[in-house]
Amino acid sequence: MKLRHFIALIGFLTTSLIYCQNKQITLEDIWSGEFRTEGMQALHSMNNGKQYSVLNFDRQSRTATIDIYDYKTLEKVKTLVSSEDISEIQGFFDYTFSDDESKVILTTNEKPVFRRSRLGEYYVYDIETKSLTKVSDDLVQEPTLSPDGTKIAYGFENNLYVKDLASGKVNQITTDGEKNKIINGITDWVYEEEFSFVRAFDWNADSNKIAFIRFDETEVPEFSMDVFGSGLYQTQQVFKYPKAGEDNSKVSLHLYNLESNNVSELKVDKTYEDFYIPRIKWTEDPNVLSAQYMNRHQNELDLWFINTKEMSSDLVLAEKDNAYIDVTFNLTFLEDNSFIWTSEKDGFNHIYHYSKDGDLINQVTDGDWEVTNYYGFNEKANTIYYQSTENGSINRDVYSIKLNGKNKQRLTKSEGTNSASFSADFTYFINTHSSATTPPEYTLHNAKTGELVKGIKDNDKLAQKVGDYVTSKKEFSTINVNGNDLNMWMIKPADFDENKEYPLFMYQYSGPGSQQVANRWNSTNDYWYQMLAQQGYIVVCIDGRGTGFKGADFKKVTQNELGKYEVEDQIAAAKKMGKRPYIDEDRIGIWGWSYGGFMSSNALFKGNDVFKMAIAVAPVTSWRFYDTIYTERYMTTPQENPSGYDENSPINHVDKLEGDFLLIHGSGDDNVHLQNTMRMVEALVQADKQFEWMIYPDKNHGIFGGNTRLHLYKKMTNFIHRTLGDKLEQNEEEETETSKIKG
Repeated sequence: MKLRHFIALIGFLTTSLIYCQNKQITLEDIWSGEFRTEGMQALHSMNNGKQYSVLNFDRQSRTATIDIYDYKTLEKVKTLVSSEDISEIQGFFDYTFSDDESKVILTTNEKPVFRRSRLGEYYVYDIETKSLTKVSDDLVQEPTLSPDGTKIAYGFENNLYVKDLASGKVNQITTDGEKNKIINGITDWVYEEEFSFVRAFDWNADSNKIAFIRFDETEVPEFSMDVFGSGLYQTQQVFKYPKAGEDNSKVSLHLYNLESNNVSELKVDKTYEDFYIPRIKWTEDPNVLSAQYMNRHQNELDLWFINTKEMSSDLVLAEKDNAYIDVTFNLTFLEDNSFIWTSEKDGFNHIYHYSKDGDLINQVTDGDWEVTNYYGFNEKANTIYYQSTENGSINRDVYSIKLNGKNKQRLTKSEGTNSASFSADFTYFINTHSSATTPPEYTLHNAKTGELVKGIKDNDKLAQKVGDYVTSKKEFSTINVNGNDLNMWMIKPADFDENKEYPLFMYQYSGPGSQQVANRWNSTNDYWYQMLAQQGYIVVCIDGRGTGFKGADFKKVTQNELGKYEVEDQIAAAKKMGKRPYIDEDRIGIWGWSYGGFMSSNALFKGNDVFKMAIAVAPVTSWRFYDTIYTERYMTTPQENPSGYDENSPINHVDKLEGDFLLIHGSGDDNVHLQNTMRMVEALVQADKQFEWMIYPDKNHGIFGGNTRLHLYKKMTNFIHRTLGDKLEQNEEEETETSKIKG
């Protein structure tokens, strides 16, 4: 974007704010996609470092294309693949290259299993011959091309398969896979949800070995959900779900050798009783696999190098923490098999460089700020690229630094949230920037200096559209609560009058390491908050203790007592906000979803002298009902820490309810089970407490599909108006209802 264009846009927006803001945001606007942003879909840097690819879709012709662009000119070079030229398929909506970029996997049809897992129909397109090969007639999982592009591995019905693309021959690697018993190469439910990956297999660099994790979930208790559908009888979805303190899958590491067609188990030189394998990754040596092993409490993490030729193992790194260790995807191997690693061991998340034997060479970054993303290492320039909070915990910037920790340089200049996608040779990077006042914009930069080369894509039209609506500035600040300066944003009505009193509506999530107060463009909920502000509410969000990006001590203070300090902070913050002359302390409400629903429930019960109402969507009501990996990371097991589980579970505090409470859940929630809400309802009934609740049939943790989200937000909005709305209006409504009754 040229500077004069940017200045002109700011001038336009300023004028719009003064003269043109007259349209009111409606829920229909929000959920119809009126404020949707445009982006660069499936951005991929080509190996030559000079070009990049993106997925484009022509809505008129219904044609999907993979288009190649030149970094230097940003001009389109060619269309690599077009669905219009492939008679065998109608279209595709995602793609993945082989390492050598000779072939590309086209995703043509997918259906979700859980949050990240998909069953799909996939094709392999040969770029040179322009031929198309269907991966399987079955719906399969995680198809992954070998680095040389000659074969593809995938999961089907809990077993692993390899297909030779030249001959079409399919070889079944494992045969013991069975639903709810044995899974090979694909993660079980709890690994997928909490360790954030589905594909539990990996090709080595020579394309002749596949390492994979095997999950034996035979002893894991089953959970079942009724699926009501539209038939005469409901069906059931039954799956293995280990709740806190219960049995996990027994995991083991295995190797398939394509040359010998043999599967063998890989073992390390240490006996683990109850453990996880949250990551596997081949090193630069095609015979050496890295594997991360973690104890059940997740406060000890071991990095192993396993020589699959000699069948030996070396423990190269062992980390311990008083609370827990976060597992990341940041492990990077250099050509000499030394490696880059991130750790919180000095109190903040930073980058470290280790030798191939696990000896610390140096700490690359340091300071009272967090490294929030690792982008890569430029061997030629001996330079690491990363993202961090050095410019304030609510902001993100992109930096470069030499491997020895010297010559650090800030590459992004715009205040807000910046993230980078680097070219393969690290000559350029495409920066995505947004802030609370600027919608996402994509710009090309010189990776050495950070200098702007050219604008690529912006959302100026969206900015102009938003400028036509009545909106308010999102004000960032801090509030001192319980001895800590907590990050906060506030949205006031556009016609705010400091001499008036307004109801306060608080939003929070508050989960460990999370962040809701961030200088970035609007989420869908932000438009809802703007709508509420224009209807006479002040909306506030405060990140309390336990949230992220302010150091390990701040984040981990909630260890073993989830829901104690976080709730104390929200209650204390509400009390402090209520003392402000423009806030009506008798009309303060709070809401949240998932962990936020757990929080809002507790805040209403424990803070019954502060909060008049609360909305809890898909809440955890007792950590005893939630999964092992997430819950035990912060709480250990219920057997070890019963008081930590029970003293802060909202179902144990229902007797304190005095305000208005709205409880919402989807009956098909595989993550936070409906059981949480049902147990809460029973506790409320037995405590003789009145409340409102809503169940959305067959909807999962996201509660969406068709008209669902619009209905949900209408219900919440109406509840807010009824419980926090203008006193005069409420009195008038009551008088009207009384007159009707008398009449």
